Formats: sequence, C-alpha cells, structure tokens
Amino acid sequence: MKAAVIHGPGSIKYDTVEDPKIIAQDDIILKVTSTAICGSDLHIYSGAMPTTPMVLGHEFMGIVEETGSAVTHLKRGDRVVVPFPIACGNCFFCNHDVPGNCEHSNPEHYGPEGGILTEKGGALFGYTDLYGGYDGGQAQYVRVPYANYGPRVVPEDLSDEQLLFLTDIFPTGYTGVDWGEVKGGETVAIFGSGPVGIMAAKSAWLRGAAQVIVVDTLQFRLDKAKATAGCTTILWQNGPKDVVEQIRSLTNGRGADVCIDAVGFEPDRNLADRIKATINFEKGSTKVLEACMSAVRRSGIVSVLGVYPVNYDNFPIGQFFDKGIILKGGQAPAHKHIDKLLEYVVQGKVKLEDIITHRLPLSEISHAYDIFKKREDGCVKVVLDPWK
Repeated sequence: MKAAVIHGPGSIKYDTVEDPKIIAQDDIILKVTSTAICGSDLHIYSGAMPTTPMVLGHEFMGIVEETGSAVTHLKRGDRVVVPFPIACGNCFFCNHDVPGNCEHSNPEHYGPEGGILTEKGGALFGYTDLYGGYDGGQAQYVRVPYANYGPRVVPEDLSDEQLLFLTDIFPTGYTGVDWGEVKGGETVAIFGSGPVGIMAAKSAWLRGAAQVIVVDTLQFRLDKAKATAGCTTILWQNGPKDVVEQIRSLTNGRGADVCIDAVGFEPDRNLADRIKATINFEKGSTKVLEACMSAVRRSGIVSVLGVYPVNYDNFPIGQFFDKGIILKGGQAPAHKHIDKLLEYVVQGKVKLEDIITHRLPLSEISHAYDIFKKREDGCVKVVLDPWK
C-alpha cells in the first residue's frame, strides 16, 4: 500500500509499505477513505519528538476491510471513525473515562511516572515508539487494535468531511471546554486559532458560553476563527501583557473564567525565548501557558490541550497558588465524548468541515506538511485522500 512515512526531521515521503495485518483477534483492518494532518504531527515532523521511520497520522476514517474473530460489533463494509488514543476499554483508566492513560496499549513504554523518555501514557496512532509504535492512518490501510472499544459506525448520509474531525480535534477542543466546567454564561479565552482552537471555540458556544475570545499571532487564522466560530479575536503582536490587558478589558478587569492553551510548546518565539530554552535544555516554550495563567481570573480554570513533552524552568507556581488557579491538561478522552459529539453533528448543531483550507492527494504529503508547518497559502487544515 501507499503511506506517509516519516524518515527524519523535515522528511516525510509517499512510500510503498507492507499492508497491515490482523495481529490480535480484536483488531480490524480499515481501508482509509480520508485522513488529515494534525498540529501534533508537526512535533514529529520538526524533530521535537524523536522517532524511527513509521506511518504517521491519527485523524482518519474509512471502511472496515477485515475483522479479527473476536470483533463483535463491526463487520466488513461498515463505515467508521476512529478516536485517536489506542485504548483497551477494560483497564482501570479506560473504566474511568481516561483512555489516554490505558494500561495495556503501550506495554513497552508505559508507566506511572510520566517521564520525558520513560513511563509514558497509553498508545496513540502514528505517534512514535514512546506511544506504542503503532503505524498511523495517513495511509491506504491501517490496523486498528481494540476494535470493540474504539471505532464508531457513522451515518451513510453524512460525508467524510462532516465526520472526520470526530477522531481528534473536535473531541480535543470540546475537552478543553469540558475541563473548564463551562455550564453557561462564562467567558472562554482560547490561545491558538488553529484547528483545535477553532473546535474549542465551537464547543464553548455549544456549552453556553456568553463570550468566546480567540488569540493568535496570525491574522489569517483569526479571520478563519471568526468566520467559522463567530468569536471575538485578538492579534498577539505586542507581547503577552497587551493580550492579557485586552482580555481583562473585556471581562470587567477580572480575566476570563476559562483559558484554553491550544498551542503547546512550539509557539512563535523570539530570539530571547530561544536562547532561554537552549540554556535550560528545554524544548520550545511555556509562554502561551504563562499567558493563560495571567489572563484567567482568580479561581478560574486553565485547560492545556497543547502538547508539553518536557519539564520547564521558572514555572509560575507562585501565581498558580496566589490566584487559586485550577490547571487541567493531558490527552483528550476522545472515547468519552465522541458519541455525544457525533449526535451534535447529526443534528446539525455544529459544522466541522468549514475549517478545511486544503484538500490534497496523499501523494502530495511532503507539500502538505510543508505548507501546514510554515502556515503558507492560508493553510489552517489539510485533508488528504489516500487513493489519489
């Protein structure tokens, strides 16, 4: 089959690889009909997350091609979407709706510590050996383990583009709002107007937010957020202090009830930020998280959806304590929310496909990653067709 294989930093190729096979009896083999590039794929592409050559991609859907003998609720020909964490559905953490901490899916590198290179969480599709070493779905076919727990059959009358983002970015954006305990009437400030940030904005409205503010360094991304999620936008151009002051001016001086970090450790950075990171042996920066902690009101909640893979110096724990901030983060529990979110799509309460800016064949994978990483040509979200 054809697949997108990472060979090293900045090098992803359209390769011919072996077809996946059933290994465990609760596996399925999926014929991928649509897949997408996620911002967290760029952490591997940029070299920030070390990996050996493997098929990337954790946002995909398709048609069941083959089932293992223990698969009970799927059959050949079913059309499904697949949540991005690989989870067994039976362990302590799966039973507590946190499948990203599954005890069984990442046997080689799992552990309670959560270290930088050891004792990681549950497995993820196409996301390095540290997270299970499972090939991802930027391919014509993919093996899906624990198929009795993960894949969801979807309606035939909805297109792939209407459903694809149920795999990751919609559940992830929704998780940020859910962790923020939004019940109605709140101000939600979202840092990052990429795909996850926009989905968080859409989710905030679904949960009854009174005001949704989105912050970004790029005007074209803010324009996309405003057009697709109807939010107030703030351009980050004069540093975090200016952004925080603008958010406070919109909230009677208090700050937002909920701040969501939808950027993570690779924000736009100046030379001073880069020098600090080098001196402290850090990857990237916590500048967005720090801005969230300033912009949130006292006793507010900060949800961290962006990836932070290492430890950082000078974390503002004094501010955290003085303001009484609630801080939540981690891999989104996609399995927990996907059925409810699918109903929102079916009922027409939310539109997901309007964030797509580029539709490309998988054969143009190198170009797709290049424009997505460089944010060229107005690129916000790329969807790929594995059969072109």
